[in-house]
Amino acid sequence: MSNKQPLINSDDELSSDDDVIIIDKAKSSEITQNASTSDHRPIAVNGDYQNNEDVPPLLPIDIEPETAAPSSFESIGHAGNINSNANSEPIFHVRSRTAAALAGVPQEKQAQYESLDYDVCENKLFQDEQLSHLRDRFSLRTHFIRWIIFILIGIITAVIACTIDIVIEALSELKYNFLKSSVDENVPVNESGGDLALPYLWWLLFSALPVAIGAGMVTYIEPITAGSGIPQVKSYLNGVKIPRIVRIKTLAVKAIGVITSVVGGLAGGKEGPMIHAGAVVAAGISQGKSTTFVKDFRIFKAFRDDHEKRDFVLGGAAAGVTAAFGAPIGGMLFSLEEAASFWNQNLIWRTLIASIISSFTLNIVLSAYHGVSALTFTGLFNLGKFDHPLTFEYFELPLFMLLGVMGGLLGAAWNSLNTHINGFRKRFVPWRAGKVCEAVLVAILGVTLACVMIYYINDCRPLGNDPTIHPVQLFCEDNEYNAVAALWFQTPEATVRALFHDPPGSHKILTLAVFTVVYYFLSCTTFGLNVSLGVFIPTALVGAAWGRLVAMLLFYIFPQAQFLHPGKYALIGAAANLGGVLRMTISLSVILMETTGVETSFFFPLIIALISAKWVGDYFNDGIYDTVIEVNHVPMLPWEPLPQYKGLTAEAILSKPVVCIKLRDRAHYIYKVLQKCNHNGFPVVDDVQDDRRSEGRVCGIILRSQLIVILLKSLYVENQRFWQPETTIQTFRDVYPRYPSISSVRPLDRKTNYTVDLSMFMNPSPVRVNTYDSVPRIFNIFRALGLRHLLVINSENRIEGIITRRDFIYK
Repeated sequence: MSNKQPLINSDDELSSDDDVIIIDKAKSSEITQNASTSDHRPIAVNGDYQNNEDVPPLLPIDIEPETAAPSSFESIGHAGNINSNANSEPIFHVRSRTAAALAGVPQEKQAQYESLDYDVCENKLFQDEQLSHLRDRFSLRTHFIRWIIFILIGIITAVIACTIDIVIEALSELKYNFLKSSVDENVPVNESGGDLALPYLWWLLFSALPVAIGAGMVTYIEPITAGSGIPQVKSYLNGVKIPRIVRIKTLAVKAIGVITSVVGGLAGGKEGPMIHAGAVVAAGISQGKSTTFVKDFRIFKAFRDDHEKRDFVLGGAAAGVTAAFGAPIGGMLFSLEEAASFWNQNLIWRTLIASIISSFTLNIVLSAYHGVSALTFTGLFNLGKFDHPLTFEYFELPLFMLLGVMGGLLGAAWNSLNTHINGFRKRFVPWRAGKVCEAVLVAILGVTLACVMIYYINDCRPLGNDPTIHPVQLFCEDNEYNAVAALWFQTPEATVRALFHDPPGSHKILTLAVFTVVYYFLSCTTFGLNVSLGVFIPTALVGAAWGRLVAMLLFYIFPQAQFLHPGKYALIGAAANLGGVLRMTISLSVILMETTGVETSFFFPLIIALISAKWVGDYFNDGIYDTVIEVNHVPMLPWEPLPQYKGLTAEAILSKPVVCIKLRDRAHYIYKVLQKCNHNGFPVVDDVQDDRRSEGRVCGIILRSQLIVILLKSLYVENQRFWQPETTIQTFRDVYPRYPSISSVRPLDRKTNYTVDLSMFMNPSPVRVNTYDSVPRIFNIFRALGLRHLLVINSENRIEGIITRRDFIYK
């Protein structure tokens, strides 16, 4: 991006060794007193170690000494060099090379996200569980239960999708039937009779009211449900903890929000949110309990960690794609191409099974609802089958490539315009009531533009030529209908299907040209509102419109060209526009093929258009999902390390000094550390001289959540005989995923000198690298293993620093 500045500059003071400034001891107390009230304080991003290049990262901790205590405090910098003798230990101001990594990002945005612990903590409790399971065939039983959970995910996701689809279809049928009747009754005849303002007002009411309800629920009840949810699911699978993303309340608001938005006529679809819904279903089922309803069913306890939940959420996302498009293979490929950051062969099979079960369940339910004996409803987004096989001539391939280039340009422009619009609304519409009013105004704008098109464009077609559901006569002759009204008096999915399958001559060139321009800007304005809507359908609709328009223009110029089938070019246009906005290739082409039932021979034109659109669009900006992630400052790890990190070593990006805890440490010290800092991982060290913990030898790592559970349950050495026989790895899983905070731990009044032995709780084999290891190699290790913390050691196995996710984020 053009606004990115190099992280390390040869002219910048941060490019030299870290500056360690010794603060005069006379000023240390004054600085410490201001540390808790000043706006300049240590920042914890993703709950990991952070430095601020402008601020002394001071962390005062009052420690009650084991001997006679002087009236002083122990001070800890950004790292845990805590010393009981304050007079002999200076206070450090550490300037880290990585301090500028998040420069310009608001602090509240930085603190919003935390990392997930995808790395399994293989401590002694975990190892004991693994050994005990070898004797009771637990592994085989767990493997079987895992398959059952994936099947349940597919079934429940499909049932939710069917419910949403049936409600939307029923309400939309009532709405457009009423509007058609109102238009027919109020058409002026011989300059007398009805008033067309009345159906316009009814249309405004039936659009504004549902949108207001949906926007109000999203804004006031669960703001995380705004949009499609795909960027949030991608971030979660990448290892970023998005608050409230997989809760039951999120699913309920998402479902109601999608129904109200689509029924309200906004330029969006229900397919994108189904992916988010599938992820919520997967996260809920796999844990065997509900933290929202405070109900533990005592099942699936072995899967209560981030590592296991990640795999289930991935399967839920694939099941959501399948329920939306009826494309099991496309759903699996979508998860691989667009969502997943970690993948293995077993997960491919389980994801595919969840997708197939989702498609089969949805097919059965919708076929039964519509009274169809044959299983024809493979997905919510049913584009219908082409009457004749789609064929192409080889001289059309350059034309398909040009359509792809056009889609890439239009998609890049759409993404850029949408980003600027969302930036404007974030700046000037910050209050919640304004967000609801904005959604209602966009709904009113869409109705007004549709009415203007219907009223002023005279495009009449004979009845029966276009299989429209709600034909509106308006000013047309008998046995004719208004083709413009046919584009608007139905859901966007039905309009896409009509553009694919309407016979030649169903629309005027002017009609499609105006409709393309109007819907292009309308969809760009809609995406980003505080409503639950996806971007897939409006993007496909715009592409199908201009693709069919191109075929009509070429046929007007070359009337003898029989290969210019409008439906074929509508499909290519939809693929090109989707590729230009979403930047998907393989999964999108498979989804379109499975949805439309085209022959495998037509895969080549589709992939040519998609790749051309992606390459052209990538030259200008990122896809819309990646753009949303970047705008919200989510610390996503890319697939490859950025070029700016080539040639660097671990010493260039690590954060130091580090807050460390001794293998056997005082409970009061641990309690104060957790109170005064927000870090989520602490290296465990031994061979510590004079309480200089940051110079000890690394023997493991302990998580913040584990330390809090230890303090809550009083797992101290002094009373070890009482708790040790009953303490297992399940003790820590039972409080997952909403771990208690340090504020829930009572002050250690009588347990000040109690000792905590971390040998059975810590991870004794944390991933470690040396200071001279290259950053690209470290990045590959970090991403492939799904790490949250990576320790940097020297040749003596002493801690030199720590690397977290944000150290790889280039700003």
